[in-house]
Amino acid sequence: MKALVLSAGKGERLRPLTAAVPKAMVAAGGRPLIHYPLRMLARAGVHEVAINVHHLAAAVETALGRGDALGLRITYAPETVLLGTGGPLVGLREFFGNETFAILNCDTIIDLDLRALAEFHRSRHGLATLVLRESATPQAYSLIEIDSGARIRRMRLLKRRAPTEFDDYGPALGAADAARLAAYMYCGVMLCEPAVFELMPSTPPPFSLMSDLFAPIVARGLPLFGYVHHGFFRTVDDLKSLEALRAEFATAAPRLLFI
Repeated sequence: MKALVLSAGKGERLRPLTAAVPKAMVAAGGRPLIHYPLRMLARAGVHEVAINVHHLAAAVETALGRGDALGLRITYAPETVLLGTGGPLVGLREFFGNETFAILNCDTIIDLDLRALAEFHRSRHGLATLVLRESATPQAYSLIEIDSGARIRRMRLLKRRAPTEFDDYGPALGAADAARLAAYMYCGVMLCEPAVFELMPSTPPPFSLMSDLFAPIVARGLPLFGYVHHGFFRTVDDLKSLEALRAEFATAAPRLLFI
């Protein structure tokens, strides 16, 4: 298996910090954020990793090099203009070949067992498996709704926060069927089959993984699955969440098996 770690964003909500440091290299717990997904991949036996870069790209490449120190072989995918979360896949089709591949966010720390995720994914025979978690504030995020068999039946993509408004994707559901679905938040990790390349938007990048690739897949009734994660999860959205994470590491650092 190979992986893509999404790292090209400008980190605008982390300014002024990210004026000089790319978001992937912002430190928490004594190491850059991107080290967490990279080390998790290496521990699971995933050693071929692509990293897309744009903002302060040279700083990322200089810090990580070829990946030797992390037990990886890194391929960089530079973007002269931002390609969105889905656009980087277009140029990496040959890199991934005909194997299952992973996509991870660079700003997420999660104690996920990738081998268990891979077993779950293989057993379901879907196009992709998205890692999900419960949210204390479900109305603040897009929602992924799964049935009792873990199949994604509806995606409710957040369109507006005030007032809350969603764009819904998925076959029409009766009230009783909709009530039986469980709603979760996407965790920033997924496994995909190469068949998803045949379902990408016909227009060139930029495009979004969620709204332009997976939401239309769900709308067509094609098989996507959700893997519910109950363990440690933190993501860095802004300066407030970064400071909270740094404080947590300083006072009660989480036990992460891959560190």
